[in-house]
Amino acid sequence: MKAAVYYENGGPEVLRYEDVPDPECPAGWVVIDVEAVSLEGGDLIYRWGSPPPHTPYVVGYQAAGVICQVGEGVSDLEVGQRVTTIFPNGSHAEKRAVLAAVAFPVPDGLSIEEASTIPIPFGTAGDCLFEYGKLQAGETVLVQAGASGVGLAAVQLAKRAGATVFATSSSDEKLERLRDFGLDHGVNYATQDVVAKVMEITGGNGIDVIVDGVGGDVTQASLRMSGYRGRVCMYGNVSRDSFSYKYDLDMMRGNRAIYGVALSALEEQPRLKPILQQLIEDVADGSLRAVVDKTFPLSEAAAAHAYVESRQSFGRVVLIP
Repeated sequence: MKAAVYYENGGPEVLRYEDVPDPECPAGWVVIDVEAVSLEGGDLIYRWGSPPPHTPYVVGYQAAGVICQVGEGVSDLEVGQRVTTIFPNGSHAEKRAVLAAVAFPVPDGLSIEEASTIPIPFGTAGDCLFEYGKLQAGETVLVQAGASGVGLAAVQLAKRAGATVFATSSSDEKLERLRDFGLDHGVNYATQDVVAKVMEITGGNGIDVIVDGVGGDVTQASLRMSGYRGRVCMYGNVSRDSFSYKYDLDMMRGNRAIYGVALSALEEQPRLKPILQQLIEDVADGSLRAVVDKTFPLSEAAAAHAYVESRQSFGRVVLIP
């Protein structure tokens, strides 16, 4: 099969389009013919900074397609069924093997491209807001990088839950588009002081729940905007900046908290499976929207990675084998 692989860490240029062996199908697993690959922020971070455990290495968390093999002991999935999948690696290929527990049926009427973009972004946003953020109706939410995949999901889920929704972006155009997804207050971090603007709008009260996948100085700013009993949920570090947090008197006096959130924690999978399946159903019936910004052939994975890193996208970028 063909795959986008790399042999050493680096920028998008390290990706190569090569022949690699087809994956095997152990007991409890399924293999899919991949029809759409959703580029996730973690894919870029791993390519950049995590040494490949073997070479050539196929990176990638999330992909959707049609099951072509079912391993022994799998009774709830079948050959020919459309599924969207999550796994630590292997998405950037024509075929992918995953545990059956992380293959989610795609409802009729939902495109395979949209389905490929749902579990990780919507699941991450949901956990940040509800499992750890404990969001309640009437509270305020700030989504850092609101036009990202997780950002778009968080804006929609927060608005559906009855929150007042803030979001940041470097583009006024993107902020305007986010209003169609539930945004109440947009802040352009390229032209405005985000902390000052948010504190002005909230009358100095700050934000109840902050969803932050940027890291570095942005997360330091998130902590400064956190209100009394505020919860900052950090799910990534796309800035690649080093950072440390001092749990100081201001954090303690304000009864504030910061959480690290990762859907990849194996202990969380039994809890997450029905949640992620419901989110897929919600997109299928139109209650939520998945946004595919642009598609690239799998053979142009390097160009797709570069496009995402340019921060031009609104929503997810998808590779088509």
